[in-house]
Amino acid sequence: MRRLLWLVGVVALLCSSVVPAAAADTVSNGCVESVPEPGTTTPVRICYSLFKPATASAQHTVPLIFHSHGWGGSRTTDPAAFKAWLDAGFGVLSFDQRSFGQSTGVAHVMNPDYEGRDVVKLVDLVAGLGWVTKQGPGDPLIGAIGGSYGGGYQFAGAFTELRDRGRTRFDALAPEITWWDLKQSLAPQEAARTMWLSILFAGGGTHLPPAVSKAFVALIATGAWPAGRAGRDLDAFFAHNGPAWHVRQGRKLDVPVLFGQGISDNLFNLNQGLANFDHALTARARARSIFVGYNGGHTLPSVVPPGYATAGDPCSVALGSPSFSNLSIRFMRLRLLHQATGLTGFGAYHLSTADGRCLTQRNLTLDKRYELGKIVAPTGAGLPVNLPIAKGPITIAGTPTLTADVYTVIPRSVAYFALSVGTSPLTAKVVQNNTMPLREKATARGVRRTIELPAVAVDVPAGQNLYLTVAPIADMYAGQRGPLPGVMMLKNGTLSVHAAR
Repeated sequence: MRRLLWLVGVVALLCSSVVPAAAADTVSNGCVESVPEPGTTTPVRICYSLFKPATASAQHTVPLIFHSHGWGGSRTTDPAAFKAWLDAGFGVLSFDQRSFGQSTGVAHVMNPDYEGRDVVKLVDLVAGLGWVTKQGPGDPLIGAIGGSYGGGYQFAGAFTELRDRGRTRFDALAPEITWWDLKQSLAPQEAARTMWLSILFAGGGTHLPPAVSKAFVALIATGAWPAGRAGRDLDAFFAHNGPAWHVRQGRKLDVPVLFGQGISDNLFNLNQGLANFDHALTARARARSIFVGYNGGHTLPSVVPPGYATAGDPCSVALGSPSFSNLSIRFMRLRLLHQATGLTGFGAYHLSTADGRCLTQRNLTLDKRYELGKIVAPTGAGLPVNLPIAKGPITIAGTPTLTADVYTVIPRSVAYFALSVGTSPLTAKVVQNNTMPLREKATARGVRRTIELPAVAVDVPAGQNLYLTVAPIADMYAGQRGPLPGVMMLKNGTLSVHAAR
């Protein structure tokens, strides 16, 4: 009996040794050599983790998805983080941006000549992988995902290829909560978003070039764009770092993009995302793209002046996905695998309102104007002025503008503007926690100005009112003020908005 059991065991062992194990996803790590830092000849090392799905082979190739981290972070090395992508039939490459994680060099914050070329080097690497689908020699089938700094690399890489090769090899992008113009984001009207700049500097300031790091500290300390050499350093450093510069050079991307932008994001606000959707793409690409705005992203509560927003992403849900990440997979399955996913809503803006419903608009044309009386608002100290604009019910979406003749007595005066909702001026709260500044460097005597207000999506219900808020201080811009308290007067003003239908 024992001999029989022993024979059964041997047979079982032999059988198990000849039956192949189930194929498993594999992970490999490596680095590519990229552009040296200025004044050096040593190549910078850009390191990555490459996730190959179990089903991928030279006989069964798959598209590849690029991924990277936010500012101050590092690449993702855990396969579990990409299980949904691998299961859907994609490979993934996650990489450390220049100067972060295991990569070397200095952070140039998405300069096309540095981070842009880093991405191109990685595309070249992928183009040599036998298990990645090719559309032609050296042309891999690829998409990209990531948020914030991890959204910036997508534009840096795609636009750099467009500049240097005449076309990009990226076939679809899905950037979240990223920027159109970096200087405009960090210091609109050269008024620094000091709350966020302090956080960003703490998370990665030592990775910047030394001269830029010093200028960045001055920007945080004073709240205003530095004068003299420090200001020139920052102007030069940020000149090419975003889609805005490429578009000014006549370039537009002709690939479909799934945009995710935080409407209550008070670093890279909705204005930045809408500018990307409206200007960074060709008309053909925009017709194949989707814009999703949700209440989230880089969010700090607006306490001064008080604001509000209901966190959440109702528009991904309205488009048939439980989350933006799931929506990204559906988008890439459609665009890269050409699978029927039931996805709709192309060429449209899908915006979460401040109270958390999804509002879809085909255009955001400014189609309603409100004439404003004389506005006298304090600067530097005091309470906000809330000017009644319209009674509810009304729905406003997109980027409002304010045009007026501006008068100030104190140089370097700044005031902060927003739309607000409430039952009275005393209860009005800033929509989706965002303000935008108007900063006058010198004394202004009837200077005609047009400024963008924060882009919003808001339902003003019956019994409540829409207000224009003009505040002397705003917490996102702490420390940004003139030498003395003063007054800003606006005359002959017009507020232009998009009234949603």
